[in-house]
Parts: sequence; C-alpha cells; structure tokens
Amino acid sequence: MAEKLSGDEIEKAMQELEGWEKLADKDAIFKSFKFKNFSEAWGFMNRAALLAEKMNHHPEWFNVWNRVDVTLNTHDVGGLSELDVKMAKRMNSFAA
Repeated sequence: MAEKLSGDEIEKAMQELEGWEKLADKDAIFKSFKFKNFSEAWGFMNRAALLAEKMNHHPEWFNVWNRVDVTLNTHDVGGLSELDVKMAKRMNSFAA
C-alpha cells in the first residue's frame, strides 16, 4: 500500500517533476500538457491510461482538443504518494 509523502519528500519530488506544480488548495500536483493536435493528445491519454491500469492508480484529467490537464493524488492516503511521482515522470516521458 502507498504511503503519504512528507513535506520534505514532496519538495524534493517537485524538483524532479518538470512542469508540474503543487496545488495550493489540494494535496495534489497538476500539469497542463499541450500537443500539436487532438490525435497526439489522445495518443498521450491512451498511453497514460494503460499505465494507470497497470499501476492501479488513475489520474483526474480533462481534455479539450490538444490540451490534457492532469491532477494527481492518492486518494487512499489523502495526499501525494510515490505513485503520483512515478506517474508524473512517466507522463512527462510520454509527452516528450
């Protein structure tokens, strides 16, 4: 089972997560991904969905045309866990 990250662990993780921001009003991280078109955005979402199923860790996301807004947190721990950090890193690699 995942464990909630401490403040220091979150701070360290944020230094490794390019483009992600810690939300002020929620114990979560957020990033808005932008692609050339809807097809690229959809491909990113497909890859992320397969990862989410494999990890049994599902993002909160919103898609409009070439943009995918992603919010990650771990509901089971009431905040951020290593699962969120791993998923954010993989999503960054999918979008690269």
